[in-house]
Amino acid sequence: MSGPLIIGIGGTPRAGSSTERALGLALRAAEAAGARTKLFGGEFLERLPHFNPGPDGPSPEQSELTQAVRAADGIILATPGYHGSLSGVVKNALDTLELTSRDPRPYFHGLPVGVIVTAAGPQAGGATLMAVRGIIHAMRGWPTPFGAALAASNLFDDGGECREAKDAQQLTMVAEQVMEFAQMRAGK
Repeated sequence: MSGPLIIGIGGTPRAGSSTERALGLALRAAEAAGARTKLFGGEFLERLPHFNPGPDGPSPEQSELTQAVRAADGIILATPGYHGSLSGVVKNALDTLELTSRDPRPYFHGLPVGVIVTAAGPQAGGATLMAVRGIIHAMRGWPTPFGAALAASNLFDDGGECREAKDAQQLTMVAEQVMEFAQMRAGK
């Protein structure tokens, strides 16, 4: 029997972004707790066309993202805090999920959704965390009680791990809460 499927969506187009690295660590924590994971990081998000519900149908990337979310048992979203809100590439990925609007389980309906925000300062982190939680509610998801808001500068050591134990604990807590709620939802 396989574990729950946890989908990670986030990052920035910049290679090695702190947001995508944080998301990767959270997904690794979910794997340690028994999850199967799939990452839709910055490189993928950059290739995702701007959402346009026109007659041409979805692109291969749009189809890949929507199929993964349809199969997911939980989601972890990660975004930088840009001007007190989420980044454009993450917002476009969420807009793309409008393709699920007529599904039996549209958007994030009933799914636990963890949030990770990396930002230059605490005000941007807090405002972005609240904005993303509002979006999750609008998309019928269940934001986890804990959301990680991390200072983006000097977050990781040369080995790619968090420099501060408190930051690593935040990422692990997001992953553990998504896993816990996904397992409760599955009746396990």
